[in-house]
Amino acid sequence: MDSWNGAGAGGHDWRTPSSVGLVLHPKRDCDDAAAVIVKWAADHDMAILGTSEEMQRFSGHGTSVSAEDLGSHADLLISLGGDGTMLRAMRLADRQRAPVLGVNLGKLGFLPEVDIPTLGKALSCLDARRFTIEPRLALDVTLDGRVVTAFNDIVLVRVPGYDAAAVGVEVEGRSFVSYAGDAVIVATTTGSTAYSFSAGGPIVSPEVEAILVTPVAPHSTFNRGIVVSVHEDVALTILPGSGRLAVEVDGRIAGHVDPGQHFEVHPRPAAARVIRFGWLTFYERARRKLRITDSPEIGTGEVR
Repeated sequence: MDSWNGAGAGGHDWRTPSSVGLVLHPKRDCDDAAAVIVKWAADHDMAILGTSEEMQRFSGHGTSVSAEDLGSHADLLISLGGDGTMLRAMRLADRQRAPVLGVNLGKLGFLPEVDIPTLGKALSCLDARRFTIEPRLALDVTLDGRVVTAFNDIVLVRVPGYDAAAVGVEVEGRSFVSYAGDAVIVATTTGSTAYSFSAGGPIVSPEVEAILVTPVAPHSTFNRGIVVSVHEDVALTILPGSGRLAVEVDGRIAGHVDPGQHFEVHPRPAAARVIRFGWLTFYERARRKLRITDSPEIGTGEVR
């Protein structure tokens, strides 16, 4: 992990940002959390930035900018919501200088770093330079001539009424495995705890730079996912027997693909950066948020 500007653990070269961008959940009440941040920003003479739609939710406390300018003009982005809002903030921060601090307003919220009760403590830790910054991998694919980016996953999913998803996976230019099933997930390690995990994929630390390929309800004896290095070329081919597939990027439909189409997955390490305070390790967070439990045999001493 890096400090705020890559100058050593603990962020001892932290410079107070001059502007803070807010990214709000579209439906949840963000007023209490926003009020804490607005006061903190005012105490430090920071500008509050946000999109015009979101600034209307607490009029008089911020400057409206476009979504594109929010990522490039803010020194720090604070996400108020859940995992979806956090992913949106990471997309806004993609290729920009601003790291992202996630504040969880819901119940699960695996990606955000802090909950509402600890927001004040988190802002104090920023002031005291007690934090680290964690780089996050992104995956790019080209669809219909445009590049789409995922921080969690790219999913090729069967369209209802069409045949199953039949997808060939190539690694380093050679065919490795073909899957037929409901969907095929190509995930970052950030996304290992999302759809990939639900489909039986492994939990992988975000510090590992790798691509996960996980089949969903595969129609074959081989039902295992694979983990590929970001330094190895990965490509996908929609096989002749496949139905039409929707392409979901971080949970949103980005397009459709048909049999015969072929595209490469391009990983971009450190595409965005997130703030961590170290109050919980990744594994402690995973155990708590995903409700991971031990085998019941362990508690009884009857391991066989």
